[in-house]
Amino acid sequence: MSRAEGDQVGVPVVFPAEVRLAGHGLVLREWDDGDLAAMVGLFDDPEVAYWTPLVSPFDLDAARVYLKRARERRAAGLRVQLAITVDGGEPMGEVLLMRAEAGLDVAEVGYMVGAAYRGRGVAARAVRVMTDFARERVGIIRLLLEIESGNAASVAVARAAGYRLTDAPPIPAEEKGRPLALRTWEYL
Repeated sequence: MSRAEGDQVGVPVVFPAEVRLAGHGLVLREWDDGDLAAMVGLFDDPEVAYWTPLVSPFDLDAARVYLKRARERRAAGLRVQLAITVDGGEPMGEVLLMRAEAGLDVAEVGYMVGAAYRGRGVAARAVRVMTDFARERVGIIRLLLEIESGNAASVAVARAAGYRLTDAPPIPAEEKGRPLALRTWEYL
């Protein structure tokens, strides 16, 4: 259990058994085994390899491992990873809701959109849908994005989705041997 600001001890937050969300012209749905080839097409991309911790090259074996881990984290109450679609069909990307510890009312949102779908506002709309779900149905109080300083596209998504840069100092990290400085954005 955790404390919500100004409240007594809060109620533990739990992900629903099944998640399918609609809004802003999108349908967000759980990944399934039939999506493995689509995942390869979306995630095996130089931009995705650069800005995310996903393995590269991202092939069918990587997709199987990724889906298995997504299901394990989901079962542990740590993540919900949803395919971004227009109608529940072909995936255009992914949006995630991640908690460091099950039951906490603080979570991070992550997202990626395939190259063919970029520049259409898909990521910002998906983040808005996930943000609404997290706050209204899961009970997450504080939603964050961690964005690398030089990632202008993700900064634009954060702003468009209603997130604001915090005063928190950059979080130093390393990914694939590359040093990073992650800035924290918060939904207000």
